[in-house]
Amino acid sequence: MIRTTITTIAALALAGTASAETFAIQAGHVIVDASQPARGPSTIIVTDGRIIRIEEGATAPAGATVVDLRAKTVLPGLIDAHVHLTQDSGLPWYQTLTPKYSEDYSAITGIKNALITARAGFTSVRDVGSQGVAAIAVRDAINDGTVPGPRLEVSGQPLSIIGGHADNSVGFSPELRDAINASPGQFTVCTGTEECAKAVRKLSAEGVDVIKFMATGGVLDPGDIGLEQHFTDAEMKAIIDTAHALHLKVAAHAHGAKGIDAAVRAGVDSIEHGTYVDAKGIADMKAHGTYYVATLMAFRGAANMVGKGLLQPASERKAKQAFEAWGVGLNRAYKAGVKIALGTDSAVTPHGQNAQEVELMVTKGGMTPRDALVAATKGGADLLGLARETGTLDAGKSADLIAVDGDPLTDATAVQHVDYVMVRGKPIPMK
Repeated sequence: MIRTTITTIAALALAGTASAETFAIQAGHVIVDASQPARGPSTIIVTDGRIIRIEEGATAPAGATVVDLRAKTVLPGLIDAHVHLTQDSGLPWYQTLTPKYSEDYSAITGIKNALITARAGFTSVRDVGSQGVAAIAVRDAINDGTVPGPRLEVSGQPLSIIGGHADNSVGFSPELRDAINASPGQFTVCTGTEECAKAVRKLSAEGVDVIKFMATGGVLDPGDIGLEQHFTDAEMKAIIDTAHALHLKVAAHAHGAKGIDAAVRAGVDSIEHGTYVDAKGIADMKAHGTYYVATLMAFRGAANMVGKGLLQPASERKAKQAFEAWGVGLNRAYKAGVKIALGTDSAVTPHGQNAQEVELMVTKGGMTPRDALVAATKGGADLLGLARETGTLDAGKSADLIAVDGDPLTDATAVQHVDYVMVRGKPIPMK
């Protein structure tokens, strides 16, 4: 009986191998690793979602599906470490709190934006703020193959202080505030070390991949609470220590210098935005190995909302002040050797424009095109804990790749012209 079972399993394994899906992706140039020079004409052999090898010239194993990209540059798929797929851009500050924007509606919005993002060349993204479990549902639908999209990590709802950047009750009448505060999702608005640690455990139980907390206020907050430190040092440490004990990384939304450095000293894995980071914050980020995710596209998105009645007056004032610091923090971090990953804050800007961040990292942040591309591939993979899976086109890794015109190692705009996308060995429909 045992021998028969083993024989059956072996036969099934051989049958699976025989029917393995193989692609021969023929490229004019291949960037295996953004930190290294590109290769010339090559063929990437992909079987069952994995890169098997890269051969010189235009070849194709028998039975392989040939993808002719000989006029293109093929490179690792881009990674965006800061998106909000379940939200759309250009909406008034209050609109996502209307009855229309239920968790169900948010999930459908996320599915739509996931495909838009993948078509823009992003094969892995990290959603760092969504309503309830909407983004979790999007992630699971993509993982199941129900809908196409990028590999997705999610934080669910961010943690906030009362009245802080992710407290959805701010700006409403007492009756509405009471109703919002009584909703099950408001557990992420927490006070004190025990309550904040409990909120992290609840998020972990919901199935999130990362924890996000608001270390400072936000530019787009409807009130005047400010951009400096919100959670206390002890609360930050409780959030981060609890998350790390659960094997979850932690991202901190942080604009003001003191809030940034407090989060870094507490052990956070990444600083998101980092608008007013100072010399001490940069030094501490370098010493702690903290990642910097600058989200320069968010400034462009805020600029497009100013003067249109989409923001409250306090938000417009903060946005105009922040414009003066556009790219300054990234330039400081880059010169100091701080680890950098690409993030866009898409939803503040339209989804699908993510690749413009690479250009801004060069023009505003002072990075070279090559280093910006490293941040958009290897940097993101390392931050998301995916370095063994993606970020380069080394043999054995997931076939996450894109094809573009031109040379993205020297031209930061080249990644804005994507013609082909493959995620986990599956081509993404481009229309």
